[in-house]
Amino acid sequence: MTTLPDTSNTLVSEQALTAPPVPTQPAPSLEVDLVGGGRFVLADSTPKNFTLVVFYRGLHCPISRGFLAQLDRALGELAGLGVEVVAVSGDDEDRANQSVVEWGIDHLRVGYGHSVSSMREWGLSVSKGIKDSEPDYFGEPGVFLIKPDGTVFMVALNSMPAAHPRIEDLVGTIRFFVERDYPARGDA
Repeated sequence: MTTLPDTSNTLVSEQALTAPPVPTQPAPSLEVDLVGGGRFVLADSTPKNFTLVVFYRGLHCPISRGFLAQLDRALGELAGLGVEVVAVSGDDEDRANQSVVEWGIDHLRVGYGHSVSSMREWGLSVSKGIKDSEPDYFGEPGVFLIKPDGTVFMVALNSMPAAHPRIEDLVGTIRFFVERDYPARGDA
C-alpha cells in the first residue's frame, strides 16, 4: 500500500475536501468584524425572513464596487422584505474601510477579515492574487440567503466576478420567495 504525503495544510487539499453548503442544512459559522465597529455573528441574526450574506472579492475589484454600491441603495427595500444584509470579504480593516469610503457605502454592514478556511467552509472559490493591488488570496463572489433558524435557503456561487446577480433581480426574487412562501430548493 502506498502512503500519500500529508497535504492537509495546503490550499489545494482544503479546496478539494470542501463542498458548498446545501439548502435546508445549517449554515457554516460566520463571525467577522465590521467597518465602523462591532461584530457580525450570523448565529445572532434575527431577521424576519432572511439574512442575505454577500461575499465579495475586495477593494481591488471594480465589479464588487458597483455591486455593493447598488446593494447599499437597495437596503430599504430589502428591510421591507424582512431581510438583514451583510457584505463580507477577506480584506483587512484598512482595505475594507477604504472600500466603504471610496465606494460611497452609507448603510451596508461591511465585514472584513474573512479567513481562507472560512471561505472554503462556505464553498467559495479562492483565487491567488496576481497583481500588486490584490491580496495574496481572496474569495470569489457568493450570495446566500439564510433563514432565521440558521439554515441555508439559497446558494449562488461564482468563480469569477463577472456573474453577480443584478440587484433588482435579486430583490425581485427575494420578494417572490417571501410572498409565495417558496420552499428552499436544491437539497435533494
